[in-house]
Amino acid sequence: MSDIIGITMGDPAGVGPEICIKALAEMPPEDRARTRIYGNRATLEAAKAAVGIDLNLESTVVNIEYEGAPLPWGKLSAVAGDAAFSFIKMAVQDAQAGTIGCIVTAPINKEALNAAGHHYDGHTGMLRSLTGSKAAYMLLASERLKVIHVSTHVALQEAIRRSTTERVLATIRAGHTHLQRIGYVKPRIAVAGINPHCGENGLFGTEDDDQIAPAVKLAQAEDIDVQGPISADTVFHRAYNGAFDLVVAQYHDQGHIPIKLVAFDDAVNVSVELPIDRTSVDHGTAFDIAGKGIASHGNMLSAIAYARKLVSGGKK
Repeated sequence: MSDIIGITMGDPAGVGPEICIKALAEMPPEDRARTRIYGNRATLEAAKAAVGIDLNLESTVVNIEYEGAPLPWGKLSAVAGDAAFSFIKMAVQDAQAGTIGCIVTAPINKEALNAAGHHYDGHTGMLRSLTGSKAAYMLLASERLKVIHVSTHVALQEAIRRSTTERVLATIRAGHTHLQRIGYVKPRIAVAGINPHCGENGLFGTEDDDQIAPAVKLAQAEDIDVQGPISADTVFHRAYNGAFDLVVAQYHDQGHIPIKLVAFDDAVNVSVELPIDRTSVDHGTAFDIAGKGIASHGNMLSAIAYARKLVSGGKK
């Protein structure tokens, strides 16, 4: 595996370009030599001016042109959405070819992406399509809490339908394998229930008993250290305090709310079970502050550090 990471610049009108520049500026020279930014040179030069950093980008940028670059900061447009897609597509091609070992994605804007005709619910669905992968799972990782999701960007009614025994079992397996890869010999996994108090024996719904509990038993039969379903109002607190290494969340907000509460600035979004490695910041394009040079790049640094861990064989 290549030890080079490729950072996609994200939506050109958002904060992606400036957090890329800030992250590059903090890298030691040897790490910068093992980094490529898939983006637009003119936009990155404008970001340099916005943040007040003088940095030589000559050997770092994989330059991808688009009309009107650099675009105005903070303005949603189909041109920006199409450019963001182009950066990711090129990075995926290079990752599949082995030129880079991991992709780190800066934020994209879903509305701009769809306005450009790229109809995806976000990075994970796009990467699954570009790589031909049948499945991909969103894992949010921080030092004290890690969460993997059975479903993500779907309506809550659809999320409930997707919490089938087969899908919950597949998510447990995916999380278990990923944690082993980054150094957990015997990951301790908890599965959150979907109903209040896991349904109270059918009083508040039967999904926990009928769909989730059987998946946990099947995973236990595979010698996976997993417990559940456990009521969602306690399981994240228990995991944060060290009882579990990973929580399987049944839907987007169930997993995102607790991790954004405890690790808003440093949680890393990791795509699990793709044929390529990808990490990401866990925030949006922040059009309201784009181009002002004030966007925090701490989350980008965390995503880069996780990517370095993956390309080096990973230690927790």
